[in-house]
Amino acid sequence: MIAETILYIVISVVVALALVLFMYGYRTKYTKKLRWLFGVLRFCTLLSLFLLLINPKFRNNTYTIEKPKLAVLVDNSSSVTELGKGQEVVGLVDRLQSNSELNDKFDLGFYSFGDRMDELDSLTFSEKKTHISKALKTSQGIFKNELAPTILITDGNQTLGQDYEFLGPSYDNKIFPVVVGDSTAYVDLKIEQLNTNRYSFLKNQFPVEAVLVYSGENPITSRFTINSSGATVFSQNLSFSKENNTQTVNLTLPATRVGLQRYFAQLVPLEEEKNKVNNGKAFAVEVIDQSTNVLIVSDLLHPDMGALKKSIESNEQRKVAFAKPSEAVSMLNDYQLILLYQPNRKFAPVYSEIEKLRKNTWTFTGSQTDWSFLNNIQENFRKDATGTTEDVLGQLNPNYGAFALDDIGFADFPPLTTEFGDLSVLVPHEVVLQQSINGFNTGSPLFASADINGRRAAIWDAQGLWKWRAQSFMGNSSFEDFDDFIGRMVQYLASNKRRSRLEVTSETFYYNNNPLLISAQYFDQNFVFDNRAQLLISVKNSETEEVTQFPMLLKNNYYEVDLNSLAAGDYSYTVSVRDEGVARSGNFTLLDFNVEQQFLNADVTKLTRLATHTGGNVFFLNQAEGMVSQLLADESFRSIQKTEQKVVPLIDWKYLLGIMVLTLSLEWFIRKYNGLI
Repeated sequence: MIAETILYIVISVVVALALVLFMYGYRTKYTKKLRWLFGVLRFCTLLSLFLLLINPKFRNNTYTIEKPKLAVLVDNSSSVTELGKGQEVVGLVDRLQSNSELNDKFDLGFYSFGDRMDELDSLTFSEKKTHISKALKTSQGIFKNELAPTILITDGNQTLGQDYEFLGPSYDNKIFPVVVGDSTAYVDLKIEQLNTNRYSFLKNQFPVEAVLVYSGENPITSRFTINSSGATVFSQNLSFSKENNTQTVNLTLPATRVGLQRYFAQLVPLEEEKNKVNNGKAFAVEVIDQSTNVLIVSDLLHPDMGALKKSIESNEQRKVAFAKPSEAVSMLNDYQLILLYQPNRKFAPVYSEIEKLRKNTWTFTGSQTDWSFLNNIQENFRKDATGTTEDVLGQLNPNYGAFALDDIGFADFPPLTTEFGDLSVLVPHEVVLQQSINGFNTGSPLFASADINGRRAAIWDAQGLWKWRAQSFMGNSSFEDFDDFIGRMVQYLASNKRRSRLEVTSETFYYNNNPLLISAQYFDQNFVFDNRAQLLISVKNSETEEVTQFPMLLKNNYYEVDLNSLAAGDYSYTVSVRDEGVARSGNFTLLDFNVEQQFLNADVTKLTRLATHTGGNVFFLNQAEGMVSQLLADESFRSIQKTEQKVVPLIDWKYLLGIMVLTLSLEWFIRKYNGLI
């Protein structure tokens, strides 16, 4: 409290006292007892009022003891039970939770992790993936700028994500790994990796690559086989040794039948092997009887055409060919979709033949498009181009209903070039991308599609598409998102399938270590996406005939369900809309592959490096008491006394107002009692 405030308080006391003396000490008719009583009450009232007007401020100090945080991260993946250590891990967690000395020194936080990290409720060891680096990064984010050592209870076998041993130098706190499993090296043969195409064309050959690994001291021989429908379709004898412990087998298999073809690859196990699960792996290939053929017709060379070819052919079901307008007329009937790149008057016979054959088209326009010709040759769209160009961006229409689309980062893509002028689509259509300039929507579509009397058409009114594909790679280190966007559009435009109010998208087969996603779109009578519908999916196991029903959740402009909880097998499904007579059915196969079963022992080497890089120590399950003792003895982990100082103004002190109310009330009642009112 400053001196000026103290002076004001002294003056307030003097003024209040003077007023009371004047009121009750000078020529008053009250008795001496009442004068003293009224004087004290009035003095308290006036002084309280003056203090409220002065409103002095007081400092209030609060002291708290903050213990250092101790994060306990527990591996909840199925590899823990595969190594036979589940009960030991549960027992260790219970001992840590009930350790009074540890709880006195640290503020403990328990978390479980698999694919992601969550607060520990109970350990089920059912997670199908292990992402140790993600768990460590999440923990570091939670305890940022805090002294927080970490106990990491895991076998060290990570199945996805960044290699966690390289996180050490960037990790701020000490990590104490507790190794689940032993470090004994066992003799083992395994299929480390098996690569194959998801699709193949009928009567074609599809490649298979298998990476086979041997762990052991002595030279051995084994046989690698691939079986399908009870028959061996490939077999090769292999030799391994300590020095030559890896073999890569490359082969091709024939696609002789349409549909889903299942195979089982096996490296014949040795008698002394402890883990024989990792000697085999099931895989499948869907054989299709024809591909989608796309023809790009252009009178000029442009990088956009190369980008389109790469994106379209990223799916091996699709093939792209190029042709000049003069060459294209005789070729049109061999293709399901015609891409017309920057048409000019040389395209006149092409348009005539397209009308005759009723082909689906995708038109790309730009600075070299002859809009005068294009406006006259077709009736789907029109643009009064001025001959000058401008740069535009694209904004995704979240309500686009022809098929499900995700935002792949259009806001971050560089601008494209288009001719100045408003594009008018003259037929019923849906806008995929709106045109925008400097963040403002121009009201003109950049990309729109239409379904007209069984024929599908689209217009892309800008050039420079190759820049978007390059930017997508720079942002994601992959062309996958952009190629999938173009691929979905090609799939839609190349099909003449009649549109249904309920569209369901699924794969023919899935691996059970990956998300099993089925999506659907439901439209009302006017074919407007209905986000108020309730979609259900009933899944039936073909072997057990068990039926399970799941709700489908709304996500952007489509509904989706993750059926990852299902066991491996063949399934049929039906997607239906509640209170509507609309349903769609299909089939899929869930192939068994559990990556967590591929490990024989703990990865002690990586866990030791992680502990060394962060200044911690590595322990085994039977050394947990030593770890606790080290944490308790480590003087760098100390409780901190924190002081919190608050400046509290007197006006916030409610008791002062209560005193005023009390003194005034007492004075009134005393006057009333003595008949002075």
